[in-house]
Parts: sequence; structure tokens; C-alpha cells
Amino acid sequence: MLFHESVFIFLYLPLVLPAYILCKYFLNNHVPIILLGISSIIFYGYWDWLYVPLLVGSIIFNYFIGQSFLKVDNKTTSILFLAISINLFLLAFFKYSAMIVENINFIFNKNFSFSYPDLPLGISFFTFLQIAYIVDCYKGKVNNTAFSSYFLFVSFFPHLIAGPLVHHRDLIPQFSTKLKNIAENLSVGIIIFSIGLFKKLVLSEYVSVSSDNLFNGVESGIMPSFVDAWLGVLSFTLLIYFDFSAYSDMAIGLSKMVGIKLPENFNSPYKSYNIIEFWRRWHITLSQFLKNYLYIPLGGNRKGAIRKYQNILIVMILAGLWHGADWTFVLWGGMHGFMLLINHYWQEKDFFNINKFCSFWITFISVMLAWVPFRASSIDATVNIYKGLFGVYGFILPEHYFYLFPHFISEFLTEIGVKFSSLNGFGGKTQIFVLLILLVFVMKLPNTQQIFRDYSPTLSLDREKVSVHLSWKPNFWGTIFIGLVSSYLLILVIQGKSGEFIYFQF
Repeated sequence: MLFHESVFIFLYLPLVLPAYILCKYFLNNHVPIILLGISSIIFYGYWDWLYVPLLVGSIIFNYFIGQSFLKVDNKTTSILFLAISINLFLLAFFKYSAMIVENINFIFNKNFSFSYPDLPLGISFFTFLQIAYIVDCYKGKVNNTAFSSYFLFVSFFPHLIAGPLVHHRDLIPQFSTKLKNIAENLSVGIIIFSIGLFKKLVLSEYVSVSSDNLFNGVESGIMPSFVDAWLGVLSFTLLIYFDFSAYSDMAIGLSKMVGIKLPENFNSPYKSYNIIEFWRRWHITLSQFLKNYLYIPLGGNRKGAIRKYQNILIVMILAGLWHGADWTFVLWGGMHGFMLLINHYWQEKDFFNINKFCSFWITFISVMLAWVPFRASSIDATVNIYKGLFGVYGFILPEHYFYLFPHFISEFLTEIGVKFSSLNGFGGKTQIFVLLILLVFVMKLPNTQQIFRDYSPTLSLDREKVSVHLSWKPNFWGTIFIGLVSSYLLILVIQGKSGEFIYFQF
């Protein structure tokens, strides 16, 4: 079940939301926790009921492993290692078995066949989330938790499929808090959810066309020219921003409706001035997990500069592999690891300062170029797109531009190799104008958490204040505007305008 599907918006949410609020208001905490846990399983099972036992079994297994650590003083490291291994084995079986078999066949020139299982939704998220829990239980950092609360912590439907990677200490205590400010929670939550819905159904939908033209075209054997390549890569750069931002907003809005705050997972990453800052803004909870449960256990920066750089590279390559079972994701992670090494080395050696304008655009273009293997279907497709970006497949301008330029300019461009012909992904001046507007949107405008800062929709630290004109204040005309936009979005929902979120595949 997707947040922007009719069945979720017109059936699931109208049933679950009032039922939970009424139970929370009139009954003890135990009943609404159970209700929301069962509702979350129904939400998950709507996709495929065959994988519900996997999710429930994983929850039961990890809960009792955690409980066993809490009940004994002399904890056995081997049990922790075994529990983590079982979690990772299930993840590897469902997510990486195809990649493993294909690489064995390639390396050893074999032809092993394997009936690849479908990837259960959210398995990467609920696996990592529970590994963090049992590790903290082993370290004695967890208070005794009722099974119903732990069950809801893992299965809570706003974060179950695509994050954020919520830490148990942030979420579980909220299940027992008294419900208050119901009207405010509902109104703010609905508006934040609607903002996410707008990003998904309108903004993402627009840039997905030119993005798909490039990447699907290369997969079909169409080699991109310079203009097509840059427009397509820029479009995907904006697409993944709006897609991930949309899911984050919708998850935060849904949680706010039931009086629960999720941690912030997305903080205007394209405003970053270096790649270190980018990773403090992009998929924040994953970065924190990798730091606390992989980078620090590997030794972090405690064993000298070489080991520090080595650990950063290992973490980022594994982060790439976490995103998908393909060498393109390994390449993407490796590229970010390499950029982080340069950034750390530059700061440690205190080289000359790069002015903010240059550092901003260096960071943005580097991130943009690194998205190529993330989206490309193969290493070969990645190479072909990079060739297009650097003009290997030629410089082509729209055919009618030959007559728009002064004749001597057109002749000069023709002489230096520029061709005037049809382009695969160019949508004319309207496309350029909209892309520029969207760039301003992601680089200059405040994000949702800043706009609703006064209503504390997330667990994040204090964010930078914005102009009073850009912060949300209830008013008549604002309500009318939100109502009109929401009505339009509901029409799009009924029409079934958009597909899955990108991060659902992880």
C-alpha cells in the first residue's frame, strides 16, 4: 500500500486514524498500541501477505534476543554475533542472492540457476532497525519494553517501508504519552502530508519524464548527446530529491496526525557546501546508523588517519550496497566515499578556502554526477551516460535553433562540430524554465520542517528560523488555498498518476 494510493487515502487512513485517536483518548495505552500495530501489519500485508510471517517472525526473534540480553548480567558475544548473522542472512538471501549467483557464474564461468525471491518491502529498514536494538540491548542501553510496544516500533506504518531508520529510544517512549493537541496535530499533519503528496504527484512526475528518456533510452541503445545527457541527469537529481522529500514529508505528516514525532531524515541536502554536510542532510538516520553501528565499531578515527579514511571508504561502499544489489550501487557508494576522503583531507590539511559560491556548485555538480550509477541499469549504461555528459556522443542542438541564431553563429557552431537535429529528451524553453524554478525551490526555499518549525513536527534539533512570511500561520486564505490544492491532488490520486517511491526498492 502506497501513501498516494486511493485505497490508503480513502479507506485505510479514514478508518485507522479516528479509531486510534478514540482508543488513545478513552482507553489505556495498551489498546491503541495493539490497534496501531495490527493496522500496520494490514498496511504491510496489502502488498503481499506472503511476507507478513517474515516481518512478524523477525520481530519476535529479535525481541526475545533483546530480552535475553536484558535478563542476564554476563552476556555472550557469540549469541549477539549469531543474532546479527541471522538478520543479515535473511537480508542477503532476499536482496543479494541474485547478485551473488550472477557473479559466481561470471567469475567461474558457470551457469547456476536460481529461483530468485521477490524483495520484501522495507526489509533493509526493519533489519537495520532491529540490529541496532539488539546491539543496544547487549550494551545495556535499553529499558525493558513490552512486546506490543516493540512490535509497533518496528512495524509502525509511516516508517516501515522506506524509513526513517528510527532509533528505539526516540519512538517507543512516545507510545505511552498522553494524546494532546489533537486538532493541531491533525491539521498540521494533514498539511505536511499534502505537501509531500504535491511533491510526489506533481513535481516528481514532471521531472520523471526527461529522466526516464535518458536512462531508459541508454538502456535501449540510444547514446545521449551532451544536452540530452545533462538535462536527463539534472532531471533525475531533482526527481530523487522530490521523491525522497515527498516520502519523508508524508511519513512525518502521518505520524503527526497520531501525535507521534519521527526524527528528521531529510534537511535540504542540495543546500550543502561540501559532501560532509550533504551526508548530514541526506538520509540523516541512515548516516547516523552507519556512524554508530559500523564506522565507530570499525575504529572510527581513533586509530590514525589511514584507518579513518579506510573506514570511511568501507562504510560508504557498504552504504551503496545497502541501497541495491548491483555493482552500480557499489560504484555510487565508492564515489561518495572517495569524495568524503578528499573533503576530510582538505579540511585536516587546512588548504586554502574555497569561496561559498564555488564550494556550493562543486558539491552540487559532484552529487549530480554521482547519481548516474545510482539510476543507471548497468556499469555499461553508466559509462555511456558519462560519455554523453562529456560530449563524446556529440553536441546537438534543436534543429530550429539553426534559424534562431544569427547565420554566422550557426555556421561557426556547425564548423566546430555542433549538429542541429532532434533531441531525445529536450522539451524546449518551457522545460528549461521549469527546471530552473525547481532548482531555486531546492536550493533557496525553506524546507517543510522550517516552515512548520513552531509546531515541532519532528524530533530534530532546532532548525534555522525563516522569515515570518514563510513560516506557517493558520489563516482564512491559506486554508482556502490548501483546500483547493488538496482537492486537485485527490483528483490525481483517484486517477492513479504516479508509481512507487524510489526508496521502496531498498
